[in-house]
Amino acid sequence: MSEPVPFTHLDAAGHARMVDVTGKQPTIRAASARALVSMAPATVAALRDGAVPKGDVLAVARIAGIQAAKRTPELLPLAHTIGVHGAAVDLEILDEGVRITATVRTADRTGVEMEALTAVTVAALSVVDMVKGIDRTAMIVEACITAKEGGRSGSWTRD
Repeated sequence: MSEPVPFTHLDAAGHARMVDVTGKQPTIRAASARALVSMAPATVAALRDGAVPKGDVLAVARIAGIQAAKRTPELLPLAHTIGVHGAAVDLEILDEGVRITATVRTADRTGVEMEALTAVTVAALSVVDMVKGIDRTAMIVEACITAKEGGRSGSWTRD
């Protein structure tokens, strides 16, 4: 049987700790994530027509996602404070709802996977908040990291 892989966020006693990245050299890194907000067909139609009472849902969600990427360490206790040097959040209206994608870039000592995932989930929460008055069924049905580049482990893409 193989040895279990140790969790980097636990010390020898099993207590949570922030991984020390002091000795690592900054490198260029990027990560992408996606989320999907499912909603009723009438809500999708209202989005396409620009008829949601709260205003421009996609613009608000885009800004919320970018802001969230920059504030990830405030939300995740063991996340490092790193420079978010680029953050793009895109939203697309589909027949089943709104697909959100984000890519976050840095030149720092650790990756930006959590920043990308935070961007899409907060953008998704913003979409739900903006449409909940007309659609109580709106829900986040997917959120995942889709790719990462850079760092010790190199590149990875979700199949």
